[in-house]
Amino acid sequence: MDGMLSQDEIQALLAGMDLSGEADASQPADTEDNDVKIDESLLTDDERDAVGEIANISMGSSATTLYSLVNRKVDITTPVVKLAKWSNVVGEYERPCVFIQIRYTAGLDGSNIMVLKEHDVKVITDLMMGGDGSNTEGELGELHLSAISEAMNQMMGAAATSMSTMLGKMIDISPPEASLVDLNEFKDGDEIAPFLKDTFVKITFRMQIDDLVDSNIMQIYPIDFAKGLYDTLIFGQESEKAAAPAPEAAPAPAAAQPAANQVNMGAQPMMGMGDQQMGMPQMNMQGMGMPMNMGMPQMNMQSMNIQPAQFQNFSTDVSALVAQENIDLIKDVPLEVTVELGRTHKSISEILDFAPGTIIELDKIAGEPIDVLVNGKFVAKGEVVVIEESFGVRVTEIIK
Repeated sequence: MDGMLSQDEIQALLAGMDLSGEADASQPADTEDNDVKIDESLLTDDERDAVGEIANISMGSSATTLYSLVNRKVDITTPVVKLAKWSNVVGEYERPCVFIQIRYTAGLDGSNIMVLKEHDVKVITDLMMGGDGSNTEGELGELHLSAISEAMNQMMGAAATSMSTMLGKMIDISPPEASLVDLNEFKDGDEIAPFLKDTFVKITFRMQIDDLVDSNIMQIYPIDFAKGLYDTLIFGQESEKAAAPAPEAAPAPAAAQPAANQVNMGAQPMMGMGDQQMGMPQMNMQGMGMPMNMGMPQMNMQSMNIQPAQFQNFSTDVSALVAQENIDLIKDVPLEVTVELGRTHKSISEILDFAPGTIIELDKIAGEPIDVLVNGKFVAKGEVVVIEESFGVRVTEIIK
């Protein structure tokens, strides 16, 4: 039988399958009942490029935010934009994985889904909780989902801010919703989101967090949402370019021309100059950066009274300056006076055990002077006294 095709291989060739071994053997073959052929014309090359550029900028902001959350170096590579169907997602991603739905509440109409691997979520949440990223044992629970939802809320919030700048309008999102999904339990994916039943846009990124995470994350857009991003980006920029030349219809020099003509007409009889002679001072004044409507007062030099500047001589006697200081100007400024009886240090667990009746030992010995602080600065020492029904402090020492 060497060199001969089996019956299954013959049927696969007739069905147009790829037998190179790259396909997942666990997935069903492409048949008429399970057609995974994709109409690539649903998204043009320009639309793919626009979606990829927006996703690239958004993920750049998200990576910066994730770095601040986990305090580790985060790298997210340039995205790869493709059209896909649910069977493609099932064949490429681990089971189970985490689906995070992000809905837009302002600026854009629609939603998208971020898909993360279960191990990646455990590492990120462990780092967020102060761990070293190695605590990945056990099942993924509500604590992990809540933590990754908060991380995605901040990451996608930063991405929305970048998109607002890029698209030129306010964009906002609702709090993301995270859920653990076993891909084998869903045949079409429409139970997760209706648009997963048909062809959608799949954007794949490679995410690296130090040496702890090196895997792919996936973002899924509906076709209509991706086209809307392209329209907003392209047509929004075209409308701005069309509106930009409007101010040039009334340039500043043209608006100032009547004033310049009035100066020329009034100056010619006064100065007795011809048109050519009048033009030379006008050019010099413009070269000096002087406005045209200021030419008349500056040309009538004979009517101006010009005198040398005179400055007052200030005394160099330092003692005289000190004598003139007036402390009364700041005597009414209120300051906060604090009397500190003592301090101590407690751990969080000890503070959580506080209850009515708990005694806290301070670092001051009974009878030792207490500290007097003004605006937080230590200025004096004193002793506690009782004035009628109130506590007071008698100053015993001034701290220089």
